[in-house]
Amino acid sequence: MKSDRSRLFFEGKLQPLLFAVIALGVSAKSAVAFAPPTAPRLDAIAATPNSHTSTSQTSQATSGESLLEQGRTLYQGGQYAEAARVWQQATEVFADNPLERALALNYLSLAYQQMGAWEEAKGAIETSLSLLESTPNSEAATYGSIFAIALNTDGHWQLARGEGEKALERWQQAAIAYSEAGDELGAMGARINQAQALQSLGFYARATETLEAVKASLLAAPDSSLKATGLRSLGNALRAIGDLDASREVLQQSLQVARSLESPDAIAATQFSLGNTAVAIAKGNSTATSEIEAALEAYQQASTLATSPIVQIEAQLNQLGLLVETEKWEDARTLVAAIEGRLDRLPRSRRSIYARVNFARNLEELPENRFETAATILATAIEEAQQLEDVRSQSMALGRLGELYERTGQSEIALDLTEKALLKAQAVQASDIAYQWQWQLGRLLNAQGKTQQATAAYEVAISTLQSLRNDLAAIEAGNSDVQYGFRQSVEPVYRQFVELLLDSNGGNPSQENLLKARKAIESLQLAELDNFFREACLDTEPVAVDEIDPEAASIYPIILGDRIDVIVSLPDSTLRHYSQRVAPGELDRTLLQLRQGLGRISANQGQVRELSQQVYDWVLRPIDTELQQQGIKTLVFVLDGRLRNIPMAALYDGERYAIEKYGIALTPGLQLIASKPLESEKLATLAAGLSEARQGFTPLPGVEPELTQIQAQIPSEVLLNESFTREALQAQMEKSDFPIVHIATHGQFSSQADLTFILTWDGVINVKDLDTLLKRRSARSSQPIELLVFSACETADGDDRAALGLAGVAVRAGARSTMATLWQVNDRSSAALMEAFYQEITQPGATKAEALRRAQLSVLQDNRYRIPYFWAPYVLVGNWL
Repeated sequence: MKSDRSRLFFEGKLQPLLFAVIALGVSAKSAVAFAPPTAPRLDAIAATPNSHTSTSQTSQATSGESLLEQGRTLYQGGQYAEAARVWQQATEVFADNPLERALALNYLSLAYQQMGAWEEAKGAIETSLSLLESTPNSEAATYGSIFAIALNTDGHWQLARGEGEKALERWQQAAIAYSEAGDELGAMGARINQAQALQSLGFYARATETLEAVKASLLAAPDSSLKATGLRSLGNALRAIGDLDASREVLQQSLQVARSLESPDAIAATQFSLGNTAVAIAKGNSTATSEIEAALEAYQQASTLATSPIVQIEAQLNQLGLLVETEKWEDARTLVAAIEGRLDRLPRSRRSIYARVNFARNLEELPENRFETAATILATAIEEAQQLEDVRSQSMALGRLGELYERTGQSEIALDLTEKALLKAQAVQASDIAYQWQWQLGRLLNAQGKTQQATAAYEVAISTLQSLRNDLAAIEAGNSDVQYGFRQSVEPVYRQFVELLLDSNGGNPSQENLLKARKAIESLQLAELDNFFREACLDTEPVAVDEIDPEAASIYPIILGDRIDVIVSLPDSTLRHYSQRVAPGELDRTLLQLRQGLGRISANQGQVRELSQQVYDWVLRPIDTELQQQGIKTLVFVLDGRLRNIPMAALYDGERYAIEKYGIALTPGLQLIASKPLESEKLATLAAGLSEARQGFTPLPGVEPELTQIQAQIPSEVLLNESFTREALQAQMEKSDFPIVHIATHGQFSSQADLTFILTWDGVINVKDLDTLLKRRSARSSQPIELLVFSACETADGDDRAALGLAGVAVRAGARSTMATLWQVNDRSSAALMEAFYQEITQPGATKAEALRRAQLSVLQDNRYRIPYFWAPYVLVGNWL
């Protein structure tokens, strides 16, 4: 998919009276790990007078119910400030009716949450719950329903404010209350919310189990609108946590039910969600073209079948966004004309404002750059947002108009609009959009030559991003009111900040700025891993390399547009910096050709060496002499972009490969677990592997002798072929504290978590499932896994960010070090290298990096295996001692 800027991306909201998906404003302290949870239904309770109610009370109840209904209509229309005013009146009308007042206060809290009025929202829901807890349970059904709704709303507030545990507790209580009130739809929604709270707390296995239980209950039920809606909500939740195949499967089941009911709106809603899942699958996937076509078709179906004008346009806008990204200009222009004729007929609401902003962004991207039309549309959006008193929407539209003026070179107007947008976002604590205007401010100030002010703006933007780690973890899940592409809306903030720092002082940055740049790159690495797992996955402090190993240097190659900058941290605690210009496209072209050449035994080796030497010149040549003068033995690389797919061991200086001079380790950042060298006398290995063909994968005949050789050198428990199952691996992990876990099987590292897996006899273990298995051992034992080895795995072909999967496994496994291969290698050379590695690792005082280096050299010196294809793919990630 081609995309150079973020855009609005709508999530299906086609039956608001059944599942009103609340897009909660995100605060600086928010810990929402992905999609906004399933919200309470606004039509769930109607206040009805009983036979003992007086005439005045009946009139009061009728008046109050009318206000509740009016507020519901306004809320569903996206007019939150008006809804809040009406529901405030309802609370006063119901002053003498605790249950009805509690319901009105619950609704009022929802409106305040949408408005970003968090303290008011808290006060309203706390008063609602207090009223319910002090009211005798005389009308069980009504009381139970209102109590469940209030608990659900409080869960929303708690999660939006970063209180995942309290949110989980509230939604557990809500599920029970809904069930007792006979509201199974509400109970299922609360259980889905529980899964999202669990995910935000890092309990992936429990979250998955919860969603599986919801799925089982739904599938067992007879076809109904409840079943179709529940399956659709479940499918959206599965997409949000990154389980894309399961999301599609469940949404297809929802579609089947909707079709059996002959419900156009239900069919449209599910097609909308299927389109969003197809887009999520397409990101970074080699099958992107077919997935984009599937998404376009799904959005077309949704826009054709939906009866709501806003839903029709939202589907068309998602469709238009894909046409623009894939440069299908004629189809895009046709759709633009259709949308233009309908946009002005939409009733005023937050959704209509976002639709205008979305449309304007797409108009800007057309080859003819319809900037004037886009500006007019954005001005209308600002006016509508002011009329609605919707501060968040005002911020969104003002900021996008500022961006448009930035693009047209009118920086003073752009700066004024951006500052206003930022103030609006901060007023409602909408940090998820505030960081974008802080970033925009930095760009504008930098363009004006105000470097110091620009640097300050970027620093604030980075700080805001840090506070949003949990939300950014799911930034591509497609379930918020705005979908950001990580590589378009997050990554550039870090890179531009780093570039600004490295350009300071005429390209000779101070040590302070080098430290800031290094820290920013570390933060970017963590943000990428969070995005990979769709949850914040690592919370540790950076560790100085010289504190661990005085003979090691850390090297940060940073790709910045038309150049490559390198920061080197030496044992004397000083930082070195050098920069080299690279012609546009040359770096990517060189790295791609080198990766392809290294991974093919038939490649032209002369050309491979030339390419390898070019990368050596960019990355190591300027510092090589100093490294050798300082007696550096180990290079620890924090790699960037496509460089992650290149084995640094194969860099060539014209005479020798880097591995002939240095031990080499990788890390996604110096977020290292304190470690010590392996104690050879205490080594033991859990070795598991497949040598036979399974599930369409080819046999690996070298695996059996590989495991046999390991067993001959180190005490080992071996799981081979049919004995290597998920359950057997888990049992052995829970039974013994093996310092080394060696897995020799087919596997793939990908830029997508759901495509990162290892093969077992009876199935596959996804990266998150593997994480769960290893964490169970960590919870039971104080002895971490010292070394986790993946033999015969490979990075996904054609995926320029595939090594993210490898880094993700290394970070999340709980192992101090991980060793893996970047491509699947020859069985015999692999067995020879592994035999040499385990011989070296058992030597007293041997480090993992040195053991791997010596093993690679032993293979390199064998005339049969001299080319890098055989020995270079092995990489060590994490601690190298």
